[in-house]
Amino acid sequence: MKHTVKNIVASSVALLALTASSGWAGIADKVSTLQKRWAEVNYQMEGKAQSDAFASLATEADAVVSKYPDSAAPLIWRGIIKSTYAGAKGGLGALSLAKSSKADLEAALAIDPQALDGSAYTSLGTLYSHVPGWPIGFGDDKKAEKLLLKALAINPDGIDSNYFYADYLMAKKRYQDARAYLLKAREAAPRLNRPLADAGRPAKGNQPGARRD
Repeated sequence: MKHTVKNIVASSVALLALTASSGWAGIADKVSTLQKRWAEVNYQMEGKAQSDAFASLATEADAVVSKYPDSAAPLIWRGIIKSTYAGAKGGLGALSLAKSSKADLEAALAIDPQALDGSAYTSLGTLYSHVPGWPIGFGDDKKAEKLLLKALAINPDGIDSNYFYADYLMAKKRYQDARAYLLKAREAAPRLNRPLADAGRPAKGNQPGARRD
């Protein structure tokens, strides 16, 4: 009897582990698709075609978030898609997208601040640094730097964490400091699943919303 109970428990644990693994694999596949499509739209398209493609991709991200509401990764990528869509769209509509992106990234942080190597901190910090400040928008340099430094604390050797902090420092004319982080971003190990983004990052960046300065 003891062995039977033990075997049942062991089988149940194995089944739960397999289910969890399968569930994460499903999320990872969906997120990977969003990543790849975002890189194509962001780095290989321009003008109205790019703006339309971002709108379509945002709808795809909605479906992924709806399917996995308790996962931070889909929220992060929906936030990134909206922020870059805001940069491509411009005008008053861009601010609405930036606010929606902010909500997604904050929701992701509430679920798991460490998700995707702290990418929510990087993207939210970049939003705060690019969006106009009060009374037009929610931009705030102090909050931006605080968030970007949190991203660096989680992922000190990452391409994005270093690149976007350097971008922030450049905007503040802190060129010597920026140079060190740009060099670190350049020396970061390439991400095998994101070759297009790694190649395009130095040339274009994320650019969510309109820069204030």
